[in-house]
Amino acid sequence: MAEIEGVIKYSINHIDKAIDPIISLSEINAWRTVLFKLQLIGQQKDRYEGYGFGNISQRIHTSDTKLDQFLISGTQTGGIAELSSRHYCQVLNANPNSNQLDSQGLYKPSSEALTHASVYLHDNSVQAVIHVHNPEIWNNTARLDLPCTAANIAYGTPEMAAEVARLLQSEQLKQKKIFTMLGHIDGVIAYADNMEQAAQNIIKYYEKAIALEQTL
Repeated sequence: MAEIEGVIKYSINHIDKAIDPIISLSEINAWRTVLFKLQLIGQQKDRYEGYGFGNISQRIHTSDTKLDQFLISGTQTGGIAELSSRHYCQVLNANPNSNQLDSQGLYKPSSEALTHASVYLHDNSVQAVIHVHNPEIWNNTARLDLPCTAANIAYGTPEMAAEVARLLQSEQLKQKKIFTMLGHIDGVIAYADNMEQAAQNIIKYYEKAIALEQTL
């Protein structure tokens, strides 16, 4: 039986308070809307038992360089066509190794927040991480020669965070900046030093996957 989508598995210390109003949402929210329209983020009755899927995050620059904070769409907001500030969550601190996360927002962070955190923690140049669900890319992982996490590793776990950290050390991922999660059906993650590049990379491989399927 397929694993239920969208279930938070990490230990969370969450403050039920709106995110800092000074944080700009214009870029992250615009691209999130584009990905929603492409059905790469969303919620549909006939997919994943009706749970919302996909999430998007952006690094937050603070005066304390020791902090690795980021903004992420809230859990189970996939079915909302256009998000507002109340639908985003501010991750204040994350420790993938101990499966713990501190956050603030009117929504709790996405179930994949620790995976996002793992990417940010291991590469300071990353400014955006996008997690979508796309069967075309996912099913063509091998044909597209994409890096991937092992099929026996579930999403939202310390094992997934460690697997992502392993992948980030590979030259293949450093070049492509996109990978699939074989233990998380249809799961695809892309990252980049800006939001547009991360989103465009997903769209590029979506096109490549469709072209492959049409050729076959």
